[in-house]
Amino acid sequence: MNWEQVEGKWKQYAGKVREKWGKLTDSDMEMIHGKREQLVGRIQERYGIAKEEAERQVSEYLNTLKEDDRARREEERARGAGRG
Repeated sequence: MNWEQVEGKWKQYAGKVREKWGKLTDSDMEMIHGKREQLVGRIQERYGIAKEEAERQVSEYLNTLKEDDRARREEERARGAGRG
């Protein structure tokens, strides 16, 4: 998974983003609209952290999404193998 996929499925991921960064407002989420740099900037602003730290958090979040996506695919594959 890459950031373009997150951007393309922003409505799906927006709830997870709000769970992770609860200080983001509805207005922030509309403005971000899946754009990574916008997300980094809003996290930086709302949490009063350096850009590098906000970038690190977003990268870590993307890695978590990748792991979740990989686990979901493996689970689906295992279920499919059990049907045969």
